[in-house]
Formats: sequence, structure tokens, C-alpha cells
Amino acid sequence: MREPVKVLFIVQELMPYLPETVVSRVCRELPQYVQEQGCEIRIFMPCYGVINERRNQLHEVQRLSGMNLIIDDSDHPLIIKVASLPSARMQVYFIDNDDYFRRRGTTVDTDGKEFGDNDDRMIFFARGVLETIKKLRWTPDIIHCHGWMTALIPLYMRTAYRDDPFFQDAKVLYSVYNNAFTSQFGKEFAKHLITKGVSAADVKTVKTAKVDYDAVTRLAIEHVDVVDAADAKVSDMPATAAAACGVRFAPYAEDYKRKYMQLYAELCPAIELD
Repeated sequence: MREPVKVLFIVQELMPYLPETVVSRVCRELPQYVQEQGCEIRIFMPCYGVINERRNQLHEVQRLSGMNLIIDDSDHPLIIKVASLPSARMQVYFIDNDDYFRRRGTTVDTDGKEFGDNDDRMIFFARGVLETIKKLRWTPDIIHCHGWMTALIPLYMRTAYRDDPFFQDAKVLYSVYNNAFTSQFGKEFAKHLITKGVSAADVKTVKTAKVDYDAVTRLAIEHVDVVDAADAKVSDMPATAAAACGVRFAPYAEDYKRKYMQLYAELCPAIELD
């Protein structure tokens, strides 16, 4: 019997842990649909401080926690939690850290102001997901990233983890939503991205005095197999950036489940569509 295709979902938001948005709804419905089509899935998201851990029955996975990730010469402990969605037979893994994710908010505070360290939170989240996948010994065939908080996954996949046997054959799809951040990251952002396997040349797109949403999106697009508009209100920027990079761009489609299964099948021929 052929092994099921493995699809890793890395998401910025997910119902019911966060309120319904376009992102959280798609990221709740799509993995279940993909699982029902015979694929094996895993879901990762940040463990934002606004998530009610008791009500949602999150618990720490001791065998996966305990690693330290170095960002800007500082150690940050990686904590992994998990919860189940019984109605869908799906588990969700949460990336946590007291410095980055214990505050009351997601990417903004209670007054709607964006956190000043969202750039380092992105770095911690991306590296934390990939290191945890290795600990799980689960080799994805497709990695589907949803939302700008996941934008660094493609960079690390194609640089630091390029030759890692867990990831070297994986295809990467990045979904852009109409949820841009409006603040700018500081001039140290590119420096903080550099780690073993990631050079200054790899991050030249964001090696500027101030880094905006468009620059972060372009950085992601430079390292993916496919980028798509997951929201009807997405601007023309991702399509333009994809054309400049020679990367395939998939436009928005209302029937997003069918659209993504078709994209998955193109990226991984082992998927057989009806």
C-alpha cells in the first residue's frame, strides 16, 4: 500500500482557538478536507497569549520541548503544546515561549498596536516549527504556509534546512491574505535572520533600513514553489513579485479546497484526484 502524502500546515490563525477571520476559517476547514482526501496532516500555529489553554485543553509535550533557539545572541526556550479537535480527528501543535507569546494579544496588543518584536517572533516561530518537525521524525511532502507570520518558513527551508533529509524533497506553497502588517521592522531584521546555512546574500531583499510587509512577502516568494492569493482582497503585489522571481502564482478561487488539492497534485504526483 502506498504511504499517504504528508501535508504540513503552518498557520498564523486557526479557529476555534482564535476568532473567525478569512485566515482562521480557511486554516480550520482546509486541513480537515485534505485529511478526508487521504492525506496525512500536521498543523502548527503560534501559542498566542489570548488562547484559552484550559478551555481548549492545551498541554505541553515534554519530549518535544526543552530546546533553546538563539535569536540576536539570546537563548529563547522552545515550548511545544498540543491540543485536539475531536470532531475532525486532528491535532494542533503550538509553538510557545514566555518572552514572545505569553502577552495578551496575537500580533497586536489590546489597543490594536502591533508588537515591536513581531520580527523576532516570526523568526522564533519559523525555526521552532522546523526543529519540532525533525523531533517528530515526520517528513512532509508539501509545506503549506498561511499568512505573513509564516513568511520565513520558505527562506529557512531553502537555506538552513536545504540539505536536511527531513525537508530536502518537500514542496513549499505560500498563501497570501489581506492581513498585512502596517509597521516596519528595524534594520537589524536581516541580521537576526542569519544563522547556520543562511547568508547575508540570502536575505538581501530585507537588508534595508526599514522593512515593510511587501519586502517580507517578496522574501517568502523568492523561496517557494508556488504562491497564491488566498483572499479575494489581496493586492497585485504578490503576483508581480512572483513574475519577477519566475515563481508560479495561483490567483484567488472561491472554491479554495479544490484549488489547493489541484495545486498539491501538481506539486506531488502521488496525489490522485477524482
